[in-house]
Amino acid sequence: MYKVMALDIGTKRIGIALSDYLLMLANGHSCIPREPESEALEKISSIAKENNVKKIVAGIPLNMDGTRGAQAQDCKDFASKISGYEIIFEDERLTSEAAEENLREKKIDFRKNKGLVDIESACIILEQYLSRK
Repeated sequence: MYKVMALDIGTKRIGIALSDYLLMLANGHSCIPREPESEALEKISSIAKENNVKKIVAGIPLNMDGTRGAQAQDCKDFASKISGYEIIFEDERLTSEAAEENLREKKIDFRKNKGLVDIESACIILEQYLSRK
């Protein structure tokens, strides 16, 4: 049995979510700084190893017309540096807006902690992936 990890890769932070072993639920894990990149990659690998992760779902922010812009390419380039795991790319258009709405509904003030939005976005990315499996 294994878990799936999801990453919401931003320019400053990376939100991380993990599935359960039944691959049904997405749970927020943490938010880590993106820089320095080597430390971020090491932390992701460490969390994956500790949680018996076999697949990593990386959110790709496609443009509204479905094309890949600079930010999507940056996310793909970062994710390609993660070794030892199957990397799956998931369209993450509008996940930040959905994450903010989810946090508002839960009455969680995220204005002073944007990492909460990144974690919630990672959960949404993972939920999208798991719902297709």
